[in-house]
Amino acid sequence: MIAKFQHKSIDDIFLYASHFLDHFMMLIFAKAAYDAGLYFGIGYEEIIGYGTLSFVLFGACAPIAARLSDSYSRSLMMVVFNFGIGLAAIFSALAQSPLQLMLGLAVLGAFAAIYHPVGISMLLKSDKRIGLRLGINGVFGNLGVAAAPVFIGAILLNGDWRMGFWVSGVLCLIYGVLFANRLRHEPGAKASAQAKKGTSGFSTGWQRALIALALVTTSGGFIFGAMTFLVPRYFDLALGGISSSVAVTGALASLVYACASGSQVLVGWLVDRVSPKHILLATAAGQVVFIYVSSSLADIGLLVMMTCAMCFVFGQIPLTDAIMSRYVPDENRTRVLSIKFLLNLTAGATVLPLCGFMLQRGYTMADLFSFISFLAIPTVCAALLLPRQSRMMQPQTP
Repeated sequence: MIAKFQHKSIDDIFLYASHFLDHFMMLIFAKAAYDAGLYFGIGYEEIIGYGTLSFVLFGACAPIAARLSDSYSRSLMMVVFNFGIGLAAIFSALAQSPLQLMLGLAVLGAFAAIYHPVGISMLLKSDKRIGLRLGINGVFGNLGVAAAPVFIGAILLNGDWRMGFWVSGVLCLIYGVLFANRLRHEPGAKASAQAKKGTSGFSTGWQRALIALALVTTSGGFIFGAMTFLVPRYFDLALGGISSSVAVTGALASLVYACASGSQVLVGWLVDRVSPKHILLATAAGQVVFIYVSSSLADIGLLVMMTCAMCFVFGQIPLTDAIMSRYVPDENRTRVLSIKFLLNLTAGATVLPLCGFMLQRGYTMADLFSFISFLAIPTVCAALLLPRQSRMMQPQTP
């Protein structure tokens, strides 16, 4: 069974679609949490805490997924990913208590952890137009972020939070079958070894680059997690002059995410041509400014400023993977990516307990966004630390 997947590859479009599902499935609870809280008789500030373990495992299980993919097969792990998140969503829909829902979400987070270290390693297998392809992959991931609130919001109009998990889980299982059937045979070990020839070894300055990426990853993980989880609820509260419907505010949150996701293609295109040091500095500064300004606005002003803020948040995503690919050879990328996403997603997992704690202590949602804006400052420092590169570099030959 394992040998069957040992030398399998997949078209980029299927990896893009899996990235869409990864973020979509992880954010079902973001829109369904309030309705689930009503069902179980607890408030929003309490129910969101039950999603914490899911986000912790979303990061903590990344090294495990990387190790398994190195020991067995990247393609096999991606098949497990697609079926795993679907079954976990269905299990969550069957929850009869907040604890059971927490367990279902935790399983979902564990399977969702597979994509980033494994799927992106498969995407980086080819060095052709890395920046652009990572940008497109990022767009699909953020379209998943965008689709979750509008899709679940529409379901909540005629159903409940359970139906949101049920429908999403079934769709993942159907896609899992399509993904497995699309896998194709690639050249074996000998051909793969020749393809790697001349690309083993780390590039000059890799230590500084990885330290900078660690700062970006930790800071960016919290900001991305906070912005994608809290914006739909913030819109429910702050867009009263536009609409009080959860479906409309969910659709507006989706529209913001969808528009902002296009910034990843632009950043991906730029990173193949311009020093990533300058691009990273611009995206970090933009986050500080626009997230802070958004915290004091409402209605149309909030929509405009939040769209600008999300452009900088989303634009940073393909940049970090493109930088990593310049310094780290293919045979080490899965492990480096797993550590990167462990930092990134574990930082993101602190969003729910910290924000829940602050809301319970009387802070407003606007206060949370002011706080989030200052967390982009470490990324500014990372941009200053990053070695300067003006063109694409490949890892050196030892």
